[in-house]
Amino acid sequence: MYKKILLPTDGSEYANKAARHAAWIASSSGAELIAINVIETSSLVGLPAEDLIVRIKEMLKEEGQKSLQRITEIVMEEKGEDDCQKDVKLTLNNLEGSPSDVILKTIAEEGIDLVVMGTSGKHGLDRFLLGSVTENVVRSAPCPVLVVH
Repeated sequence: MYKKILLPTDGSEYANKAARHAAWIASSSGAELIAINVIETSSLVGLPAEDLIVRIKEMLKEEGQKSLQRITEIVMEEKGEDDCQKDVKLTLNNLEGSPSDVILKTIAEEGIDLVVMGTSGKHGLDRFLLGSVTENVVRSAPCPVLVVH
């Protein structure tokens, strides 16, 4: 049924729960699983020192790599190491930009059939003020989106 599943991750508990669902669906359907971590860079614009921006980006990329490594561990836990390498093709990408824009662009470029993502757990005023990557993806994605809380 599914050929390509996109799993955006921010390293949160909800993203890790979503990874378990995505691994199971990918294994059951023989789909490729593409995990991405998106580093939000727009908030760095206007910082006074260029070297500070570079250091912050490096720290964010390192955190993103840790999130992606955790996804690898979760997929292997769900399927077992040998089965994972046989049954689930896992691709990892650390990207930069607006998370919802990058996710939607990846959906289009990769021909994604399903997005599996965690919810941030924000409610009320926080969600209103900060916006929601998950909500933007759900509203705009041309494919089904499974949201795991």
